[in-house]
Amino acid sequence: MTKKFHLGWFMNFIPPEWDSDYTSPDVASWANGDFYVDMARSMERACFDFMMIEDTVMVADAYGGTMEGSLKNSVFAPKHDPLPLAIKVAANTSKIGVVATLSTSFYPPYLLARACSTADSIAGGRFGWNIVSSAEDRAAQNFGLDRLYEHDERYNMADEYFELVNQLWDSWEPDAVVMDRETHTYADFRKVHTIDFAGKYFKSRGPLNTIPSPQHKPTILQAGASPRGRAFAAKAADAIVAVGTGIQGMKEYRDDIRRRAAEMGRDPDDIKLMFCVSPTVAATEQEAKAEVERIANNDLYIRKRLVEISSNTEIDFSVFPLDEPLPAGLTTNGERGSLEWFMRGDGSGKQTLRQLALHMAKQGIEMVGTPAQVAEQMAQAMEEIGGDGFLIFKPGWDLNRKYITDICDGLVPELQRRGLVRSEYTKPTLRQTLREF
Repeated sequence: MTKKFHLGWFMNFIPPEWDSDYTSPDVASWANGDFYVDMARSMERACFDFMMIEDTVMVADAYGGTMEGSLKNSVFAPKHDPLPLAIKVAANTSKIGVVATLSTSFYPPYLLARACSTADSIAGGRFGWNIVSSAEDRAAQNFGLDRLYEHDERYNMADEYFELVNQLWDSWEPDAVVMDRETHTYADFRKVHTIDFAGKYFKSRGPLNTIPSPQHKPTILQAGASPRGRAFAAKAADAIVAVGTGIQGMKEYRDDIRRRAAEMGRDPDDIKLMFCVSPTVAATEQEAKAEVERIANNDLYIRKRLVEISSNTEIDFSVFPLDEPLPAGLTTNGERGSLEWFMRGDGSGKQTLRQLALHMAKQGIEMVGTPAQVAEQMAQAMEEIGGDGFLIFKPGWDLNRKYITDICDGLVPELQRRGLVRSEYTKPTLRQTLREF
């Protein structure tokens, strides 16, 4: 019998689907966050572990050498800051975890450590930080830099950054707050310490001026796909945002992370591999397959996917013919894992650019059918991969309340009836929820 697995949702704070028959009546006011609060409440009703809010901090112009592709199609722009939305979601829910993406390249370590501690206190221990080092020179230029550091050097910086913020979170001993009325002492100064950190890239005196949060430090997510990224994720992460090519690729990725974690002295079971999937669920198999076919024949959908991967990799995919294979040897200083995964496609090495874009829409495994059929597909996949869960992913420009309902009120109840996912929350913090099974 397949063991129980975890569920999360990977999303962006951008306009949801606004130009289709399933457009929500309040779509013009998406920036107030209410659409995503409604989404989080649906997810909480379905007992998802967490909502993860992705981020980038620029308007991309890699596709076609202009910002038109991004702005016209609302692909990654406009995009609002994830941290305020995470706090709003946490304040309007009570059990689901909420994760914000914050970049080590642009947030000063002290500011990030303080903001995460505050957010975790507001969320009652349900906050997580998705660590990224950012991958776009256009983002660097918004912060006064000409370009980002080289890919592996960014991970060297992230290693030191992570060490520093952990020391800041530890700068208050767990019992530093005494609130002793007799001595009129709120915090014992002997249990609050400077850290006097001086590394190659960062320096900070400390301590934080925030009290320890319920988790002491936020739950840590990371999405390392390159060898350097995998090493960092195995060391730092409580959960990993993972992609793979087919079941075998996902299993190999999970086995590699668990091996690396064990070599670092960590319990591999403390790291949950969450694989991105985009299920297509409908009342009948015929309807679900018709939806997949509709996307396959939609050039607008293909273009949006190419704008997306151009943004991630800073490679202009508009210059390549749609119905021919990509040239070999494309490289990037951007998201190398994303480029490698995109170009791998189904592993045949013969797919055209159009077929690669459609394969990207499947997120590595195609899951199509009725709730019962997709539940069975997920169960079989998890059985072969070995664990640990799935991240539902639907591009923001293709996300609507119908899809949220299909997943939360169609697919998940079927998974619950089969005992494959949680049907109640039993732990108070996000880290404890992830480690429950």
